[in-house]
Amino acid sequence: MHGTMETVLAADVAKWDDTDAGEQAARQPETPFRAVRFAGLRFTPMSVAEATAALAARQQDAPFAAFVTPNAEHAWLRRHDPEFARCGEAAWISTNDSRVLRNAALLGGLKLDFAPGAYVVRDLFREVIRPDDALTVIGGTDATIAALCEQFGLNRIAHHNPPMGFIHDPDAVRTAVDFVAAHPARFVFVAMGPPQSEKFCQRVISDGRSTGLGLCIGSSLTVITGQMKAAPDIMEHTGFVWLYRLAREPGRLWRRYLARGLWGLGYGLWDAARLRLGLRKAWPG
Repeated sequence: MHGTMETVLAADVAKWDDTDAGEQAARQPETPFRAVRFAGLRFTPMSVAEATAALAARQQDAPFAAFVTPNAEHAWLRRHDPEFARCGEAAWISTNDSRVLRNAALLGGLKLDFAPGAYVVRDLFREVIRPDDALTVIGGTDATIAALCEQFGLNRIAHHNPPMGFIHDPDAVRTAVDFVAAHPARFVFVAMGPPQSEKFCQRVISDGRSTGLGLCIGSSLTVITGQMKAAPDIMEHTGFVWLYRLAREPGRLWRRYLARGLWGLGYGLWDAARLRLGLRKAWPG
């Protein structure tokens, strides 16, 4: 088992290392922010405050783009889902949502800032979004939207909740894409987990009619409205939120944390060793 893991990780790292500089440049999205690579993922090294400011500064009428927050599970998804990997490469901003990967990166001498989606979304609502701003939410329940409106005094939210697994239904995807195009907004909150949220944003980008920013934020809206109980502070700040969530919902989350997450951690430790030994660069180009 250990040998298999090393072989897989080595093959994936080699795939990046063997890519010539021209092809690397061609894969980069149109963004003014420099990217760093770790555990097979592309990150925009920003703090919560920097990410919030960057999102706030983007023009509302700019072509639709995506904000994503990769974590250890994303490393597994990237390896096993080529479409998801392309979505991550195309994101406008891609901040780190994993304390585990941050700590692994430090072992390789790489400072990988921590800017999880829930923190960025929280600060957007507290500091940037005003009650009369037009917002669109894809996913989430009516109860979550009602709680969000009450908490922040919002009065211009357009909400569409696609059926479960909708990304595999072309008609459901088209309906959701049409909804985003018909409801222009500065921020489009895509309240579903990976890989659906990233893939959906890519469909909106490919459609070409919409403007604004698609924020792939998972369950962040239920966290900031208090519908999902947050982890105790000590677990939050020591990187054990995953354990808290796993204990609360083992049936739903065991695969994410105990299979995919551990695979991502293994990849991160492998990458950290390569960085420490000078066998690869974190900054492409």
